[in-house]
Amino acid sequence: MSALVGTGIGRGIAIGSVLRMPDPLPDPATTPSTIGPDSEKERVTGALASTGADIRERGERAGGKAQEVLEAQVLMVDDPTLRSDVDSRIDNGATAERAVFEAFAGFKEMLIGIGGYMAERAADLDDVSQRIIARLNGVAAPGVPESDTPFVLVARDLAPADTALLDLDKVLAVVTSDGGPTSHTAILAREKSITAVVGVVGALDLNDGDVVIVDAGAGAVTRDPSADDLAAAEHAIAENARRGSVPIGPGALADGTAVPLLANLGSVDAIDKAVAAGAEGVGLFRTEFLFLDATQAPSVSSQYAQYSKLLRGFAGKKVVVRALDAGADKPLAFLNDAAEENPALGLRGLRALRANEQILRDQLTALARADAETDADLWVMAPMVSTVEETRYFVELATELGIKTAGVMVEVPSSALLADRILGEAAFASIGTNDLTQYTLAADRLLGSVASFQDPWHPAVLKLVAEVGKAGAALGKSVGICGEAAADPLLAVVLVGLGATSLSMSPSAIGDVRAELLQHTREQAVRLADAALGADDARGARDAVNALLVPQT
Repeated sequence: MSALVGTGIGRGIAIGSVLRMPDPLPDPATTPSTIGPDSEKERVTGALASTGADIRERGERAGGKAQEVLEAQVLMVDDPTLRSDVDSRIDNGATAERAVFEAFAGFKEMLIGIGGYMAERAADLDDVSQRIIARLNGVAAPGVPESDTPFVLVARDLAPADTALLDLDKVLAVVTSDGGPTSHTAILAREKSITAVVGVVGALDLNDGDVVIVDAGAGAVTRDPSADDLAAAEHAIAENARRGSVPIGPGALADGTAVPLLANLGSVDAIDKAVAAGAEGVGLFRTEFLFLDATQAPSVSSQYAQYSKLLRGFAGKKVVVRALDAGADKPLAFLNDAAEENPALGLRGLRALRANEQILRDQLTALARADAETDADLWVMAPMVSTVEETRYFVELATELGIKTAGVMVEVPSSALLADRILGEAAFASIGTNDLTQYTLAADRLLGSVASFQDPWHPAVLKLVAEVGKAGAALGKSVGICGEAAADPLLAVVLVGLGATSLSMSPSAIGDVRAELLQHTREQAVRLADAALGADDARGARDAVNALLVPQT
């Protein structure tokens, strides 16, 4: 028996035999074309069209977040700049396969150089390129293997097109060697409630047929488990199933302490799913979908239409909207597309909005107009706030434009450490644990080589959460959690013990978190939080909390 360690997504446990994802296609040869440029371009045109149609059809079948991700891939297939690059390489004598390979590789390097959000998209280019080349060669695109029996899928990473359509009757769990908690594999696994452990060191040493236990809660993959290990895992699986039967209702601890469970939404299309999952409102509405594919900032009226639909979907409930979070990490020509050495540390979030105040004014105006026509409880927050002065600026501007409840996101250590003063200005704070972890551990959240640092269980991150929780309690102000950490059921209890008053997550995670909260009183949550704070590292924090749970089982 040996255990491999990674980052678990959720708390699922699975037992099964390994089936490896096939290796990618080999790099196309550099041999010059023998059929001429016109024929090669004609082949490319056909391959692009069929590949785009295939990805689009996969997205329509998958729906939800997966469809959004796959639609973005279709845009890559149709990108005129990429096509021009492919044609240029063919004119210089390359085959269609080689031209596609080189053009996509070059574009990928450019995106990685930009960093941040654009770098996150870079990995998807490999999948798109492989699919086009497979079409050109007349072979099947690399993908999830087929099997008559259920299996644990092991891969370097999963492409969105593969993750979106995983057969949940066959795939018991996913284990990847690459990726972190914010990778596409992690996001889509969480949305589909697939047991997954990502960034597993040694995952590619697993062989087809190896029996493993995949424990997402522990972030571990146990190879060749003993009979006792298997019995314990089967008991835990049965216990998870029992807890999963908790009926939909308001989030609360075992002693009745209310912990509202809210939804993270990336567009209005997910409203029905959130309501069906029992979301008590929206804790994070990302507005980037209105801006990222636009050539100019959207008008007040076009934004108003979307915000109005959102607020009507949650009549009488709390809806927290985040102002546009873009800039150096997500370049927009009309906001900020200047190349920066360190985009995560540059002109992004509120900094970029402040430098283009009319865009912020228009967004706040559209939100206030929608709010005036519904009875939802609208809260608006600014992204990437790092100082008290920035907080004061945003709150004053939002108030001037008719926003009744203005707050900030706590994503950097400075705002957590000054939470008492920041919450003196703002009506509420919402902690974005993904960025807070990135900045606290000085580890790019999108960089696979430092993915192991991107763990919100780290006591350094939890200490900062505690600072904000303490300030919120002292001032009687709400402290929400809207990062991926809130979707981890056990960590969610710890966060409540640190002072979080509400939790917001992907709708698919709400059921598991609701069930976990009901297992603990407030006193127990505080005890678990103290244990996590006393650890030296993220794994130690998990172990300390799990150790306290043993007597309760």
